[in-house]
Amino acid sequence: MDTLKTTFNSHANTLQKQQSSDLNNGVVNSYNEWDLLEEVIVGRLEKSIHPRQHIVLLGGIPQKFYNLLFWIGGNKVSHKWGIEPAQKELDEFIHILEAEGVKVRRPDIIDHTKKYATPNWSSPGMCSACPRDCFIVIGNEIIEAPMSWRSRYYEHHAYYSLFKEYSAQGAKWTSAPKPPLLDTLYDKNYKVPKDGEAMRYVINESEIVFDAADFVRCGRDIFVTKSNVTNQAGIDWLQNHLGNEYRIHIIETHSKQPMHIDTTFMPLAPGKVMINPKYIDVKKLPAILKSWDILIAPEPVIVNRGFFNETAALCSMWLSMNVLMLDEERVICERTQEPTIRALKDWGFKPIVCDFLQFNPFGGAFHCATLDVRRRGTLQSYF
Repeated sequence: MDTLKTTFNSHANTLQKQQSSDLNNGVVNSYNEWDLLEEVIVGRLEKSIHPRQHIVLLGGIPQKFYNLLFWIGGNKVSHKWGIEPAQKELDEFIHILEAEGVKVRRPDIIDHTKKYATPNWSSPGMCSACPRDCFIVIGNEIIEAPMSWRSRYYEHHAYYSLFKEYSAQGAKWTSAPKPPLLDTLYDKNYKVPKDGEAMRYVINESEIVFDAADFVRCGRDIFVTKSNVTNQAGIDWLQNHLGNEYRIHIIETHSKQPMHIDTTFMPLAPGKVMINPKYIDVKKLPAILKSWDILIAPEPVIVNRGFFNETAALCSMWLSMNVLMLDEERVICERTQEPTIRALKDWGFKPIVCDFLQFNPFGGAFHCATLDVRRRGTLQSYF
């Protein structure tokens, strides 16, 4: 009996040490949006261009900007008026992350002006500003998304050397099936639905496509919005890939141009999620969330930035919600969004403010501009 007890204790100690080792030393490890952030990838702005006009873009950007792309699509973003002020804010953001103890990694610089082609179409690129759109990290696995914008088809090349490094250290690195992005995927007659009209999408189910930024992670439970870049086929592929260990739940949105969940539904900590009151009917949230605190996001402050305010934003005006959790309390948010900052404090969080308005036209804010590589935590169920 003593021998059996000694053997059992030895196995238990070995397992505990192994779990501790996995927790502390796994080069890639992230299961949710709030565990202590230890390492993160921050996107780049160098050699960015305006995306070439294509009907799929109208599913997620303002009509004015879509029209403007007829003239400027494929051209470099102005260094003086676009990249330089945004880079200044990005440098501030990186400084804050490093000051808070987070290791920051960067993708390679690639030239997005270079045109590439498949047997069916050709396109230039766009930028490498928002890695969250392109990849999702589940545990120790990096999953590359099969994106529906042709201008982003090879954006993942900027991250190849980083992911090769992580792979050599034991991380899993997976790519979803590469979609052909044929003309038949898109509704060439698409128009944004008006109030009172039935919801319609610019993409159909003929190919497997999704943007990783349409998903947010809460341990074993993952939430997604079906959108103009993520179809049901894409959601089903990810569920099948992850298996029964994870459950994917669809969040219904009232947005007329749904694209990326992190301006609609943003988990902040165990039992706390911030929602967009314009896009979400609380009564229609998945029943699994009934035990959670549903935090209603304040109206965003719309800062008058002339051209960038009215025309050139590549994303929602609700970027006030696009925050980055450093742990269950510290949260990085936009300096001008005072109502959101006050609400976060009232909800028990510790906001860290940073200027990021000039970065927004490149496709997002703090959550979009980053990809968690390692958070100190383990796989858990929070429901």
